[in-house]
Amino acid sequence: MSKIKFKNFFIKLSIVLVIFLLDRLSKIYILNIAEEVGQVDININSFLNFYLIWNTGIGFGLFSFDQSLIYNFITIIIIIINLIIIYLIYKSEDIRQYFLIILLGGSLGNLFDRLYFSAVPDFIDLNFRGYHWFIFNVSDIFISIGIICLIFAELMNYKKVK
Repeated sequence: MSKIKFKNFFIKLSIVLVIFLLDRLSKIYILNIAEEVGQVDININSFLNFYLIWNTGIGFGLFSFDQSLIYNFITIIIIIINLIIIYLIYKSEDIRQYFLIILLGGSLGNLFDRLYFSAVPDFIDLNFRGYHWFIFNVSDIFISIGIICLIFAELMNYKKVK
């Protein structure tokens, strides 16, 4: 492997690891609070609360099931999607590979929790005048950023092709 390819690989791996570690540290912090106090219900301000829930579904609690067969099936699909993302990162040569890396870092954070805890701890609760968004975590933020950036990149690429 040449020095340039190794440096490029190291940068990409570092981005994934930083995202993964940010997610792990935030979850460890919240889980430590839950262990000490018994629950996490922290009001930061009128728009932001930390409230711990355990998500057995995918992003933002979608497709949550109590049945282990369905949970395991969804987990296998997530693993396959992560392998596809790794392949796409390897094949991409433009800015989209970095959006995929951001997506992968977030996805690996939640996948780790699915495998280790059999659920994902979500704790960030945004609200406005009593209307609450789905409770999410740091990984979900990076997954959303990666997807949104990929959509914009595809739209820009579509305009160039057209």
